[in-house]
Parts: sequence; structure tokens; C-alpha cells
Amino acid sequence: MLAYAAQGLRSHRESPVGMQLRAHLERSILACRRLPDALQQAVEELALEPAEVYAGFMRVLKADADRARAVMELVLAQPDIGSQLIDNLNAVIHVRSLLTDLFVIDEVVDRFSAEAAVETA
Repeated sequence: MLAYAAQGLRSHRESPVGMQLRAHLERSILACRRLPDALQQAVEELALEPAEVYAGFMRVLKADADRARAVMELVLAQPDIGSQLIDNLNAVIHVRSLLTDLFVIDEVVDRFSAEAAVETA
């Protein structure tokens, strides 16, 4: 989406990349819907503790995913999606918060997985 935002197009119809934009947004919206359940499943499968700490983080992640999804759905509902609108979507704090949540949990799970691998070796 960053590359599309930099093109300065008034409509997604003006570029082959722009024509793929709607499909990308639809996949992102679906991912936002599925993300909280996927994280819950990972926490349970990995038996991450303390459970209440992870539950609190999951509430934050779900709220951020819901907010980011709402903004993406608003953009997707527009008949024409220009570069400026995508640039603004990229800057929305809710999208950035969700990305940061993902970076944090990815680091936590990676460290947990690495520690578990050392313990079983």
C-alpha cells in the first residue's frame, strides 16, 4: 500500500497495482477479524503464562484490530480509492497500533519458542 500511496493517483482504476488494492484491503479486513482468535489459539497451544497478562494483551489487540478494520472498511466502501486516501490510511494511528501489537507479540512468541527449543535440546 505504501507504493500505491506514492503514485499520486486519483483512483485505483488508473493503475494495475491499484486494481489489486481492493483485494488487498479485503484480505487485510479478513485478517483483522481472524487475528484475535489466532492469537488466543497460539497462547493456549504454547501455554503462555501468566494467562491474565496475555488475556489483557489480547483485549488490546482485538480493540486495535477492530478499529483498524473499521477504517479499512470505510476506505473499501469508497467508489474510487486514490493514493491520498491510502496514504492517510497508512498513517491512521489504529493501523499503526495494530502493527506494533503484532511486532510485540511476534517478539514474545519468538523468544518463547527459542527458549523452549533450548530446553528440549
